[in-house]
Amino acid sequence: MPELPEVETVRRGLERLAVGRRISDVVIHEAKSFPVEAGTREDAAARLVGAKVTAARRRAKLLILDLDDDLSLVAHLKMTGQMVVRGSEDWGAGHPTASLLAKLPDRSTRLEFGFDDGSRLFFNDQRKFGWVKALPTAAVEQLPFIAALGPEPFDPTGYTEFRRRITRHSRASLKASLLDQTIVAGIGNIYADESLWAARLHPAVPVGQVSARKLREVFQAAGQVMQLSIDLGGSTDRNYVDAEGNPGAYLGFANVFRREGQPCHRCGTTIVKTRVAGRGTHLCPRCQRL
Repeated sequence: MPELPEVETVRRGLERLAVGRRISDVVIHEAKSFPVEAGTREDAAARLVGAKVTAARRRAKLLILDLDDDLSLVAHLKMTGQMVVRGSEDWGAGHPTASLLAKLPDRSTRLEFGFDDGSRLFFNDQRKFGWVKALPTAAVEQLPFIAALGPEPFDPTGYTEFRRRITRHSRASLKASLLDQTIVAGIGNIYADESLWAARLHPAVPVGQVSARKLREVFQAAGQVMQLSIDLGGSTDRNYVDAEGNPGAYLGFANVFRREGQPCHRCGTTIVKTRVAGRGTHLCPRCQRL
């Protein structure tokens, strides 16, 4: 599944190429990819025609396109989703299959959205786990998944809420807590490892043994490493590229993730890989003593 910086890369592309355009038609190739709460998919699609895209947002790993008729399109790319635009400019981001560069629609295309300038937005998804929903904009924040999310590490005011939520889980490991989206939103395996290395904290240490100062450090570190990854085009983790096939560059600058057997950039000790919270975990045994 993509990490938050990869989803942010998709959002920025949609902001550039979809915002300001009106939807001219909707084509549903796969019913499962366009779930509806009530009524028919055809009626839901018809309501979108004529609406103008006013904003491209992101909450954790969800993409949100707001429309001027008080509806929003909420999308989750899951494991193999792609968003691809074909028009005066070709663009795409997502799972690296030939569909990013192929003539579309192809057999992985699940949905199409035509725009008034003649361009088309394609939602491709090989494994059919991803989806796009049309919802009233006012209801988006009430979706159970979104309502339960913790603050994002980019939020400069989010630490207080993060600390309130994480300290409820005093016996849980620090890494398990960072991966819990109800405590802090958007941190995946890569960024948990990198944030804990930056804060000199062992991933398995119980939350109850971590000082408020160190909790603040790890929250701030998460925001910093994610921002660096966004600036470098995302981590890719082997499966996220743009329409030209360019992967994100962050993993080339990672301090611990996938660097087992290599020296720590800070102290020279060999990076090790272990398992914490059921996930492969990279750390420096000297900088991050348990």
